[in-house]
Amino acid sequence: MDKDLNTSSRKQDHIDLASQSRVELNSLDNRFYYEPILSGHPLSSNDNSFSFLDKNFQVPFWVSSMTGGTEYARTINYNLARVAHDYGFGMGLGSCRSLLTSDQYLEDFDVRDIIGDDLPLYANLGIAQTEQLLQSNKQHYITELLKKLRADGLIIHVNPLQEWLQPEGDKISQPPLNTIISLIDNFPDLKIIVKEVGQGMGYESLKALFQLPLAAIDFAANGGTNFSKLELLRSEEQKRQIYSNLANVGHSAEQMVNMSNTIIDELGDKCICKQVIISGGILDYLDGYYLINKLSSSAIYGQASAFLKHARGDYKLLYDYVATQVEGYNLAKAFLKIR
Repeated sequence: MDKDLNTSSRKQDHIDLASQSRVELNSLDNRFYYEPILSGHPLSSNDNSFSFLDKNFQVPFWVSSMTGGTEYARTINYNLARVAHDYGFGMGLGSCRSLLTSDQYLEDFDVRDIIGDDLPLYANLGIAQTEQLLQSNKQHYITELLKKLRADGLIIHVNPLQEWLQPEGDKISQPPLNTIISLIDNFPDLKIIVKEVGQGMGYESLKALFQLPLAAIDFAANGGTNFSKLELLRSEEQKRQIYSNLANVGHSAEQMVNMSNTIIDELGDKCICKQVIISGGILDYLDGYYLINKLSSSAIYGQASAFLKHARGDYKLLYDYVATQVEGYNLAKAFLKIR
């Protein structure tokens, strides 16, 4: 006996909407094989935990570095830490430069009690500031920063184009690779993530990083928020005209996945860094699912603008958005295979 009391109205909906429900062949997503008979619907009770950055995740998401020191920063960071805790994934803070010499904005970043001790929380500094601290023998500022935030490690964002184009930008005097190696030498037990800020990285840069004892490499590929373009929007018209094409330089997340696979295979035992955060232009769970399964290394995927869009106000908006992403990812995992 059919217990569905909405059968009649549902069938009428099917008739009314049929003409609007065609999918054109040229819009098919050719990244996947759809396998509908090999799995049941994912259950919320399923344990999907896995280890990444030495802590247990429930979903392979990452809050890519956001903000601090602005009107909405505290609300944004608190909401992001809360949703990371509720769904079981990690978080990278926005640039913590302001905290090196002052605690004025500490409350904007102080989210350890919200995300909890069982999930990773990483502080964040720019390569220019890191270089300056090491050259001036002030590396103790880094130790103090990590201590006050109770962070698990440090993200170094490498952003030479952004610094060059930023009206208030700092100049970088040596190759960032040298600074990163010096940081590792000064803090051999520190967990370090290296990322770009929206341009991605090419083959030789990735190859150099994979040979370092990093906690992870974060792609920050071109395709999402591009900070070179953002800085140009803050600049005078002449500078925008001269440098506008630099925003188009870089590498997509998929290009970086392909390069990384080649590098990992080529390096063999010399590949020391074993974890990757795929970010930059990740629009949804399908992008994330595809790329982390295409990469031949342990990986999660990060989002910035999509989280930011929903994190500025009522927490329920962010919670519901992440719920759809988790459900979508679990559906993809159940029914989609990578081609």
